[in-house]
Amino acid sequence: MINIERLDLETRICSYIMNVEQTLEKIKASLDSDPKVREIVEIAEAYLKDSKHYLSRGDYFTALSTITYAEGLLDALRFLNILSFEWKRPSELVQRARTKVLTAGTFEIIHPGHLHYLRSAWRLGRVITVVSRDSTVRRIKRRDPIVDENSRLEVVSSIYYVHKARLGYEDDMLRVVEEERPDIILLGPDQPIDEEWLRRELKRRGIENVEILRLREDLQKNVYSTSNIIRRIIDKYSIQR
Repeated sequence: MINIERLDLETRICSYIMNVEQTLEKIKASLDSDPKVREIVEIAEAYLKDSKHYLSRGDYFTALSTITYAEGLLDALRFLNILSFEWKRPSELVQRARTKVLTAGTFEIIHPGHLHYLRSAWRLGRVITVVSRDSTVRRIKRRDPIVDENSRLEVVSSIYYVHKARLGYEDDMLRVVEEERPDIILLGPDQPIDEEWLRRELKRRGIENVEILRLREDLQKNVYSTSNIIRRIIDKYSIQR
């Protein structure tokens, strides 16, 4: 049975965090060169990251405490007329905090393309990322993974935009969708999944209220591709015999 009170608390803290996140993004985009101000903003950002970490692990008290520290630092700069910004009303962010966005991938060698994908998902809601199992990598890519599944999971769990990371299933990739019940599935630009097939398969399993989106490719595919990175490393460092 779902604990409604716990879910509501988590949603509210998540919306609080999102408020500080969005405000920090705007502040950093227009921040002046004063090193003292920058240092305070960096400390606020560190508290924000701590809050996301504790929230993802269910430690709501510490998550709330650390995000309050971040908010207090930014408010102090605002009250001193050093920064100018307005907080969004919490009600504006609650819906976003309730929206679950499912992403998935291998995430072997993390590069800017991965961050673009996860950041785009974060802008839609709370990000749940499924990391492919080693056996899945072997089956699809026909090679052994460069980094094992648990190490990849640990790295993805530490990414700023990810609320929760978990391993996929070896036998059925849609079991995760059945368990997580996301509101949105965001596909990467080059993920070999047909959207219409996915909709039909989810409907067959009784999952009909999921919005399926595909990320438009904005970054340079030839640069931000794990396979291309691996090939460039081999070409550059291979020993000539």
